[in-house]
Amino acid sequence: MTAQNYLIVENNVVTNTVLWDGNPDTWQPPAGSIQLVQATTMALLWEAVTPITDPVVIDLKEVLGAGAIGFAWDGTVLTTNQPKPSGFAQPITTGMQTLGA
Repeated sequence: MTAQNYLIVENNVVTNTVLWDGNPDTWQPPAGSIQLVQATTMALLWEAVTPITDPVVIDLKEVLGAGAIGFAWDGTVLTTNQPKPSGFAQPITTGMQTLGA
């Protein structure tokens, strides 16, 4: 078996990550925990909706392999534990400036 990153989920929250080959003879996960292969588990993260608008719209987007400690597990997908970022305005440009000569 090849070692890979596993997310350890206890009480529906990721509590740890481990590099493990999935073999219970080489390491025993905590009793009652769920082990998810990080690379193949979807996670919902806050990201700007594209195309970028003014003001920028932030929404949850599924990202494969992005789970981390503190994320919540609903049995299907992980969700970030970070609060939703507040919207911010796109920078306004009025021209270009050439640097250097």
